Amino acid sequence: MNCKYCGSPNENADNCGFCDAPLKKQRPQLKEFLYLDQAELPFGQLSLFHTYDLLILLRLVREERTKCYHRMRSVQKGSKLIEIDSDTLAFAESEYRRYTARMKVIEGILIDRVGYKPKRVDDKLLVSLQGKIENG
Repeated sequence: MNCKYCGSPNENADNCGFCDAPLKKQRPQLKEFLYLDQAELPFGQLSLFHTYDLLILLRLVREERTKCYHRMRSVQKGSKLIEIDSDTLAFAESEYRRYTARMKVIEGILIDRVGYKPKRVDDKLLVSLQGKIENG
């Protein structure tokens, strides 16, 4: 088996004899499609996602978090005008907190990989990264 990092041939070992890289570790592969529920995966599974996929997932989570924030604020404002039960208000707040926590997990993985978290994940960033992946 050849090392994926340095290309050195190795026989029946867990690590490369030259660079000590793990030989059986799978590199992240691009996914065909992503959906918001994947943000609920545990850290260990999210860390196996490709960086490009993590950026898309971060974009989805941030969009949903923004929607939850607006819903939460509407419920809070509405509770002053009409009677809204505390369960509805608690649910709106918990959804916002849940997406905030998921966002922070994904941002943390990105910080570990690229050294920063992007302020915005827009089409320009994604197209640029896609071009680098295709050329790389």
